[in-house]
Amino acid sequence: MSVHTDAEPGRGLWLRRYVPAPAPLPATLVCLPHAGGAPTFFRPWAERLAGSLDVVPVCYPGRQDRFAEPCVTRMQVLAEEVAAALLPLTDRPLALFGHSMGAALGYEVARLLRRAHGRDVAHLFVSGMVPPHLVPPGRRHLDGDEALVADVLEQGGTDAAMLADEEFRAFLLPAIRGDYRLMETYTFTGAERALNTPITVYYGRQDKDVSAEAAGEWARHTTGPTEVLDFPGGHFYLQDVLDTLVADVERRVLASV
Repeated sequence: MSVHTDAEPGRGLWLRRYVPAPAPLPATLVCLPHAGGAPTFFRPWAERLAGSLDVVPVCYPGRQDRFAEPCVTRMQVLAEEVAAALLPLTDRPLALFGHSMGAALGYEVARLLRRAHGRDVAHLFVSGMVPPHLVPPGRRHLDGDEALVADVLEQGGTDAAMLADEEFRAFLLPAIRGDYRLMETYTFTGAERALNTPITVYYGRQDKDVSAEAAGEWARHTTGPTEVLDFPGGHFYLQDVLDTLVADVERRVLASV
């Protein structure tokens, strides 16, 4: 599986690289976007970490140049596809960072890489998401467009401004609805402590969906160390503390390799 820049169109382009990676770099940081999110969300990360880590965001079907592809609405299917795309990158240390839906996906990908391929990720970063056993079911993916848009706007983030434009809204809503369905039908199965990877948990103190207690429960899913860090802000706190967050991720990845 090759890694493409965002300028290269085509189907099946799971992995993107926005900054050329000088070789050799000590590790790869794979970034998994939130529900409705695109890999360009992590372009600033690639720019900040240039020369330090190889930053490779993931592009899900149904957005950007994969718009014509149907969205994947089952977590296990998406995790299997992403894990297969990442397998060629495991010849050097690989860390995963996921925000919101991307955090749950990152966990499932890490489990698959270990269980099916015998590859442990160097570090798992989970942001703005409760641990798998606490993910609640939901029915918002069945709501009308206005209700779904209202929920996204309440969460905030860069997608919120784009949804104010009716033309952009028509392009964004299918991916958002598909991702909501994926998360709201996701059921955790399997043994706890399925990983031995260090897990770092980030969340915003004003995020109504992630409490300090829930964030700490990520420790149940690894035999490795777990650390929880909170920041001011809501669900998309990371946009306001970008430099601090990226520097912390960089430090921890380099310490893991």
